[in-house]
Amino acid sequence: METTFTVATHSQEELIDMTYEVRDIVRNSGIKDGFCIVYIPHATAGIILNESADPNIKTDFLRALDKAIPLHSNYLHDRIDNNAAAHIKSAIIGASATIPVKDGNLELGTWQAIMLCEFDGPRSSRRVIVQVHKD
Repeated sequence: METTFTVATHSQEELIDMTYEVRDIVRNSGIKDGFCIVYIPHATAGIILNESADPNIKTDFLRALDKAIPLHSNYLHDRIDNNAAAHIKSAIIGASATIPVKDGNLELGTWQAIMLCEFDGPRSSRRVIVQVHKD
């Protein structure tokens, strides 16, 4: 079963918790046991599983990435559309996450959340594809 939804982003870089949206899709799928794939078809965004309860982790995560991959660093691609760092961050983070489903629920850890990573915003519409599969 596949469902698509969109997320608006509001900053150049931000993390947006999508756990509730994905959880609802899994519950509405009727699939009790299997797995869920969350995928974002964009070259300057990504998907992670991490803590979302403390907003500071989002800030720490983005600061750490910026230390490793600075926003401006004489990237060759920046001559085209000034978003090379976003492409690099997206490639490193990845465009998907797979989560087990048991008894109709996502098998996330206590503090785990499903987050969209925006690296080239703001964007009025980032498409997210969710597939739920039976075992």
